Amino acid sequence: MKQIKLGNKIVDDHTLYFIADIGANHNGSLEKAIELIHLVKEAGADAAKFQNFSAKKIVSKLGFENMKGKLSHQSNWEKSVFEVYEDASINKDWTPILKAECDKVGLDYFTSPYDFESVDLVDPFVELYKIGSGDASWLEIIDYVLGKGKPTLLATGACNLEDVKRMMALALSKTNDIVLMQCNTNYTGSAENFKFCNLNVLKAYKEMYPSTILGLSDHTSGHATVLGSIALGARVIEKHFTDNNNQVGPDHGFAMNPSTWRGMVDRSYELLAALGDGVKRVEDNEKQAYVVQRRCICAASNLKAGHVLSKEDLEPLRPIGEGGYQPYELEVLIGKKLKKDIVFGEHFTKESIV
Repeated sequence: MKQIKLGNKIVDDHTLYFIADIGANHNGSLEKAIELIHLVKEAGADAAKFQNFSAKKIVSKLGFENMKGKLSHQSNWEKSVFEVYEDASINKDWTPILKAECDKVGLDYFTSPYDFESVDLVDPFVELYKIGSGDASWLEIIDYVLGKGKPTLLATGACNLEDVKRMMALALSKTNDIVLMQCNTNYTGSAENFKFCNLNVLKAYKEMYPSTILGLSDHTSGHATVLGSIALGARVIEKHFTDNNNQVGPDHGFAMNPSTWRGMVDRSYELLAALGDGVKRVEDNEKQAYVVQRRCICAASNLKAGHVLSKEDLEPLRPIGEGGYQPYELEVLIGKKLKKDIVFGEHFTKESIV
């Protein structure tokens, strides 16, 4: 069975792993970040994820200024792109504090590091990594993260299949401890985004990488996509998390909050239980219903011993009595002689006939 150890949990076909991406939703406050860690735990997450970067090493201030306008979700930002990234960056001194807080409440702590220095900074404190979709083409940083020898999640938002193959070829040449995540990179929160989630890509991933655990990194509202992805084989789920969707900031609007997160987790585990193992059987909880709803062949009238049965003597009725004949076995009884008297509504058994 394919499986991977993420933090303190073994993830396989029968388990789920929920990652709450706190991202920039700490609003630049360590106290807020710590508060969110506690809310994440209460809501049922397995891990709290942060993002480590330096604004000048993830975006070009000049590059965005030269665009003469903002695109996608950035179009609604009141500050410049560079300023937003500066505000969202985590102070280096926070890392051991956030790790300790996660340990205290029983959460896995990890991060998406977006430069080499950030990787080295967080490495003593994390047991897994995530490569964000935006770095899918930066093989050097992927290779550097993989070199740390820890399980790594690979997001594939805004990627084509060749991007995925290239990234996975590198990853699998280093380790099997990979989670391949379908993702649609759009942070606008628009209901139109559901049309572009393309969850059926998970079918292709399952066929291409049958030994790899699959996941979903999602930015839609609610958890419809989460349930769909679980049904298609995803077992690692990442969603953004906030305590209040009405706050100002790049990720608050589309994030899950404590109430919606708890609902997502509860419904997801119900779905996982409902999926079963794929073997069709009479389940334990329907064995009594089987008896009361299934028909067996009964006498259509009072019949005497020695009577030769014809179709007119036979009536399929509920319940199915012990040792009774199923309706599809009706032909077996036609032409048989009764050993004993049978009353109307009594079912036939092997002991009834010669």
